[in-house]
Amino acid sequence: MKKLFYFLIFSLSHLSASAQSDDFGLDFSLEAQKKLSKQWSISLEGEYRSRNNAKTNDRWSIGLGVDYKVAKWLKASAGYTLLYDNNERISYFERTDDAVLEGDAEVGDPKKCAQYWGTRHRFNVSLTASQKWGDFKFSLRERWQYTYRPEYTVDERWSYLDQAYDGKQHIYSGKGKNVLRSRLQVEYSKKKLPVTPYANVEFFNAWSLQKTRFTAGLDWDISKQHTLGAFYRYQSVRNDDDDNEPNCHLLGVSYKFKF
Repeated sequence: MKKLFYFLIFSLSHLSASAQSDDFGLDFSLEAQKKLSKQWSISLEGEYRSRNNAKTNDRWSIGLGVDYKVAKWLKASAGYTLLYDNNERISYFERTDDAVLEGDAEVGDPKKCAQYWGTRHRFNVSLTASQKWGDFKFSLRERWQYTYRPEYTVDERWSYLDQAYDGKQHIYSGKGKNVLRSRLQVEYSKKKLPVTPYANVEFFNAWSLQKTRFTAGLDWDISKQHTLGAFYRYQSVRNDDDDNEPNCHLLGVSYKFKF
């Protein structure tokens, strides 16, 4: 536990230095969970996330999940999440653009920008295998995730070249995306100890590695029904062109109610 505590302090102490080049955000979530039987349980979760050094609302979401305990060491899950995103869609100049051919812009310069709130629909199916060794619990979760972004029309976009809105409608086509998320986690749980520290690493693959998330946190069982959590996460982005996410540091707080 001491080692994990020092790791958290070390991570937070380097947050401000790293944030000069990476983004920083906050994450807050509320979850209600109901156990239906020894095998089945359902949950409802709401989440808020910020970006741009916590100055911009990034997204709201609400999700419904179902868990089934296949065996003592294996759990199956399925869920749906409705996401309401604050989008910032930026296009860039290409070699064939007139402004590039005329020398007014260079290839790769930002061309136009649209900012709008839109919805996404996300479905997932997971299998989680776990094994305990003493007071430590190791788990591997494999999750298939499909996200669909409906078609959206904006009234106008900001032109970086003209420094004005273009006054033209633009349609962003609907698009679906499949991702395989692989998460390896270790947690420390001891009887009569209300705090459970954990750490995990998660890989996002869509034909290639797109994101990697490193997370360390603590869950505090206030009672049998109430659990508070806090975590620090660093997200490294490689090839996620669809969401245009930067590398990001995230601090999160969660609350879970079981009934």
